Amino acid sequence: MAEQILLNAQGIVKRFGALTVLSGVDFTVRAGEAVGIVGPNGAGKTTLLAALSGSFGISAGTIALRGEDITHVSAAQRCRLGIARSHQVPRPFNGMTVFENVLTAAMHGGGFGRQEAYDRSLDAIELCAMTHVANRRAETLGLLDRKRLELTRALATNPQLLLLDEIGGGLTDGEAVELIGTIQTLRKRDITLVWIEHIVHVLVQVVERLVCMDAGKVIADGTPDAVLSDAAVVSAYLGGHAA
Repeated sequence: MAEQILLNAQGIVKRFGALTVLSGVDFTVRAGEAVGIVGPNGAGKTTLLAALSGSFGISAGTIALRGEDITHVSAAQRCRLGIARSHQVPRPFNGMTVFENVLTAAMHGGGFGRQEAYDRSLDAIELCAMTHVANRRAETLGLLDRKRLELTRALATNPQLLLLDEIGGGLTDGEAVELIGTIQTLRKRDITLVWIEHIVHVLVQVVERLVCMDAGKVIADGTPDAVLSDAAVVSAYLGGHAA
């Protein structure tokens, strides 16, 4: 694994009025890493991903990508710099086919010209095993394929850092196994991954590092085994007893 720091977020604070959701979070990701984020509901996980992707501004702190300050860079600009994300609830463009959805992401998210966007879209669709539904309208897809479409659109922007927000949520065990296989294929392309997931046994099949958050703070950071046996994590996240 490369040792270069790809993303470095320091002292991240996010307030919504009087409510502080992130309280001085430090979060560093090295190039080539696969990092999982776990924690109870309300821990601030999705808010952290939104801050990293630029979906909204932060109240304090700094975010750097490859050593360059992107704290005040828009989400659209961050996408073209190499940060892409999927959302917990799939948000396809209804009325458009799968291919049209992915092509739109490549052109307008990734900023590629039509031919390169076309080629990248085909590659992402094949990589995510969506070739058989490429000409179907997005609103006709089942949940697994809608989740795959979220992933495919993100990949079409050519990300260096891929942020996944509970992409396994709502899937059956069999569907989760299929999704794991797809994400493990992505890992072979050296895409750096940060993945929020409540289904821990799914997460630990992919990531080599685990971060646990609680009440807007990072309470543990290390190997999956070390984090899941940490007393603070067991108390906050696992209900007082580890499986």
